[in-house]
Amino acid sequence: MIETSPDFSSAAFPLKNHDAWMQHALSLAAQAADEGEVPVGAVLVKDGECLGEGWNRPIAEHDPSAHAEIRALRAAAQRMGNYRLPGTVLYVTLEPCVMCAGAMIHARIEHLVFGAFDPKTGAAGSVFSLLQDARHNHQIQVSGGILEAACAQTLRDFFRARRRAS
Repeated sequence: MIETSPDFSSAAFPLKNHDAWMQHALSLAAQAADEGEVPVGAVLVKDGECLGEGWNRPIAEHDPSAHAEIRALRAAAQRMGNYRLPGTVLYVTLEPCVMCAGAMIHARIEHLVFGAFDPKTGAAGSVFSLLQDARHNHQIQVSGGILEAACAQTLRDFFRARRRAS
């Protein structure tokens, strides 16, 4: 696990809770896999309450923006009646892409917790470090590698099965 925020407060975001929320995100990723989508799940939490959740559905929705993170942000924004979501923690099974990172910045997410790193398109430290760039008017605390092995295995299993089927 990595902490990419020097001011990360374990009191504000205790690690013991991260595992439980990431397990929930993994269950959402399984939903995506069941639908033939890349298995990524996301849960947005504030004060121990789930505000929104989502799983990848770009194929089913014919929408390139229907990533798990975007769907969780949309659900939470609708529930809260505001596109700003301060004080929230987003749990996602795969390091977000550039599109999702931008949406998180605009939504004013406080903390991103992700599972597997994405060495090809990751925007939370692997390829790009967008979430903590001082040029933005909002920076997001980042914790990566939470339940990394399980999150990465979910993706490997999905793509292995897809290759076998083709």
